[in-house]
Amino acid sequence: MIFGIPTATYTFIHIVISLVGIFSGFVVLFGVLASKRLDGWTALFMVTTVATSVTGYAFPTEHLLPSQVVGVISLVVLTAAIIASYGRHLAGGWRKAYVITAMIALYLNVFVAIVQAFLKVPSLKAMAPTQHEPPFLVAQVGVMALFVVLTIVAAIKFRDGAVRPA
Repeated sequence: MIFGIPTATYTFIHIVISLVGIFSGFVVLFGVLASKRLDGWTALFMVTTVATSVTGYAFPTEHLLPSQVVGVISLVVLTAAIIASYGRHLAGGWRKAYVITAMIALYLNVFVAIVQAFLKVPSLKAMAPTQHEPPFLVAQVGVMALFVVLTIVAAIKFRDGAVRPA
């Protein structure tokens, strides 16, 4: 039981929140690439991504897990993204800071999803049982490279004068 909720149910809720965060993050990414502010989607992405990290800490564990370290990093970059978006209203350099930090947060969610997929999906686990095998490394490096390119393009395209309301 976690907070009075059966562990399986809590895990399901955590996964749903994570998937909503990832989906809404991609919607925000494609909006930014199209120079569109998607305020509702952005709020959903921020809330669910923060919730993903926070709910991850409630799982019982005897030591600090890599996913918890990723959660701390995610919360730090999300704080910067929230300040850039809501506190500084994307003014000046805060616009690029928002894009970069929001996309790092999305990448970290996807990174953890890939790790979990290789841990839980039997066919993936068989290909990379220790997560040091080439299929796992190719997946992670490929996704990281894609995010680096998309983040650079998004930071360039999401300029002050180019942004259109959605």
